[in-house]
Amino acid sequence: MKIGVVQIASLLGDIDSNIARHAQFVRLASAHHVELVVFPELSLTQYDAPYAENVAIAAEDPRLARLQAIADELGISICAGIPLKSPGGNTITMLIFQPNQPLDLYSKQYLHDDELPFFVPGPPRSPISPIAADTAFAICYEITAPQHAQAAHDDGASIYIASVAKTPSGVERAHERLAAISRDYGMIVFLSNCVGPCDGSIGGGKSAVWNAQGEVIAQMNDTQEGIIAYDPAQATVPAEVIISKLPF
Repeated sequence: MKIGVVQIASLLGDIDSNIARHAQFVRLASAHHVELVVFPELSLTQYDAPYAENVAIAAEDPRLARLQAIADELGISICAGIPLKSPGGNTITMLIFQPNQPLDLYSKQYLHDDELPFFVPGPPRSPISPIAADTAFAICYEITAPQHAQAAHDDGASIYIASVAKTPSGVERAHERLAAISRDYGMIVFLSNCVGPCDGSIGGGKSAVWNAQGEVIAQMNDTQEGIIAYDPAQATVPAEVIISKLPF
């Protein structure tokens, strides 16, 4: 399965415009034969923890139908982030759109202390993706919880995809941690990070892919939008770094 991790600058609270921009990136990914495309944490609203209450939505929000329609049309799976209204509070959720399938959800189970005033942990579940039994998802701070990567490995993952919203200093620490996860568990690791405004600072970019030995095989810079596309099943084919020329 060819996986694409997107590096994007989201607009604060503008869900409609962000959906439109996501749709453009999904079409770009599909043109490069990507089958699963993953966006950064809270990509549909921009990561801003105190502001999330203003833009949290329900899973039944009709605006999400546009992403489901594109998944159906192109035969591509799409993972995008949103603050989701839940019975106990708002969760940091990855919306998982699969072609001609009901919407699935993966909500962040391990929260940073700074997030606790604004979010609640998602319900316990395996990090294994519903799309592929060898693929696991992680949302930002979860990569620092040793039990998360361990659970992914124990449940059969050989691919670990982290969707994050990291500042320049934060993404450097994330690179160290993800390289260690790759080496320790022999997993191919993907990172999707944002650029542009992020939680009162800026997103540090540097989305990347590591091989199972913890070596970076592709990385974006810290400012440009784009996609890294790579198929772990075709390890002899280099990863593609697709720089976006879409306006924002």
